[in-house]
Amino acid sequence: MTNPPDEPGPAHQRRPRYPGTHPRRFEQRYKELAADQYPEIVPHVLAKGLTPAGQHVPVMVDEILEVLAPAPGERAVDATLGWGGHAGRLLERLAPGGQLLGLDADPIELPRTETRLRRLGFDESRFIARRTNFAGLYAALIGAGWNDGTDMVLADLGVSSMQIDNPARGFTFGAQGPLDMRMNPNRGQPASALLSRLAPDRLARLLAEHADEERAPELAEALAGRLFEETTALADAIRSALPRLGAEGREDAVRRVFQALRIAVNDEFTALEALLRHLPSCLNPGGVVAILSFHSGEDRRVKQAFKSGLRDGTYDAIADDVLRPSPAECRANPRAKAAKLRWACRHSQE
Repeated sequence: MTNPPDEPGPAHQRRPRYPGTHPRRFEQRYKELAADQYPEIVPHVLAKGLTPAGQHVPVMVDEILEVLAPAPGERAVDATLGWGGHAGRLLERLAPGGQLLGLDADPIELPRTETRLRRLGFDESRFIARRTNFAGLYAALIGAGWNDGTDMVLADLGVSSMQIDNPARGFTFGAQGPLDMRMNPNRGQPASALLSRLAPDRLARLLAEHADEERAPELAEALAGRLFEETTALADAIRSALPRLGAEGREDAVRRVFQALRIAVNDEFTALEALLRHLPSCLNPGGVVAILSFHSGEDRRVKQAFKSGLRDGTYDAIADDVLRPSPAECRANPRAKAAKLRWACRHSQE
């Protein structure tokens, strides 16, 4: 009697290969976007001092934890949830018994971050997610049932790496994509529409106020009222408008123009000013707020609001000076270089 042939095993699955040596699509260009398939790639990218595509390395985590001093049983708000890096560390310190409310206006990234944090074991009793801009902090607290306020608030005003890295979001000029820049793609007008409708004098003011651009009038004359549908087309037009500058100066100008448009598209300064107004009524007595900013317009508003609150007795204490990331952190995460951290402590009632 002959033995039956061995049953065939499962067909060998070849690992996905990216087309060509320089794939054009974002989701095919970076293996870290498929970290489950390539578990070694994220540590490799981090070891090179780079941010893995589609992920976000939280900035000044140790300094923020020291300032906020989260303790078990307390309530905290991460007003700019993003990837959830800061939130995860706060949640660890709030256990047992504490809660964190995470806010983010991005309808694309928020569900992904919520899923990620749920998988880490943070259920509804510990972590609440709400899709809203941080200007709506007070309403979010009421909606969560936190009528008496929160013990701490963190706001990281930087754009998340997931948004910057994805050309489809239109924040980056490093790859071709639609000139959009909206944090919430379902609301407002994209940067392309805004730029096409701006008169030169209005654009010049915007570039000066939002990005401290010294050549604002010159750039405004070249760009205002024109329709740029792609990020790379706008970047090329900015470079062409400044032929006397060296390559580095032109790239700095491109960055500043993109920054100014992003701030305008998302009305970021108005949202920040609303947050700063509402903060005292959102914090419990003795509660602490920490705000990470990444350019002078943001930091100036935070500094002025905190100093004003100290003078009128709203705050008991504020940061004596701005806190900056360590040289080691800047080497490990170049995107941290521009970060500035300020904090304030609400007046403690007797």
